Amino acid sequence: MSIRLMAVALSNREFVSSHARFTGVGEAHTGAEAVALIEKLGPDVILLDFYLPDFTGLEVLTRLSMNLSSQLEVIAVTAARDLDSVRAARAKGVRHYLVKPFMASALFERLDEVARQYDTVRRTSRGRLLDQQSVDVIIASTGERHVPPPKGLSEVTLQRVHLALQSAGTGVCATELAELVGMSRVAARRYLEHLVDAGRATLTPRYGGAGRPENRYRSAPEKP
Repeated sequence: MSIRLMAVALSNREFVSSHARFTGVGEAHTGAEAVALIEKLGPDVILLDFYLPDFTGLEVLTRLSMNLSSQLEVIAVTAARDLDSVRAARAKGVRHYLVKPFMASALFERLDEVARQYDTVRRTSRGRLLDQQSVDVIIASTGERHVPPPKGLSEVTLQRVHLALQSAGTGVCATELAELVGMSRVAARRYLEHLVDAGRATLTPRYGGAGRPENRYRSAPEKP
């Protein structure tokens, strides 16, 4: 079944149009237009920029009816990378947050995750009461577990590292991450290792030439 998607103030609908699972049903360019169209069209998913001419993308979510917003999957696609914006997005139920600029593959990964979640919900809720396992699958928002950063690591910097890792999409090594965030390779590796320990990142050794393998890190996929 096709998943109905709407874009808000974005220039990357062409990315979505080539994804087999999604069908574009509308496009808005202001906050007011977004609220009206979402209420009218009832899409399954929206791609949402935070910087709109009249009010923010977060305000769009606030103005939606509670019934509609609770059923809506939101992929934030924005240049907003400050901690307050990320926390506010999480508080409003945003589970996918892509920082501009990003590669098309990063957006496709988020769309794949949304499609898997959509299929899981449909399979487990067809006219029957849910068992505990099905409830857990639907309720679970991410594969993260709360692990406080060890001494010497900053929570604010940790969020910056995690956002950079998410925007990288296909994965990075510690050196590449250090260049993206602006820190030493050793510090970047400590933050990446902590994200792996917390379940928020995955590590894959890459074997190539002689010497030790290069560790590649990726943001951990969300549970379906």
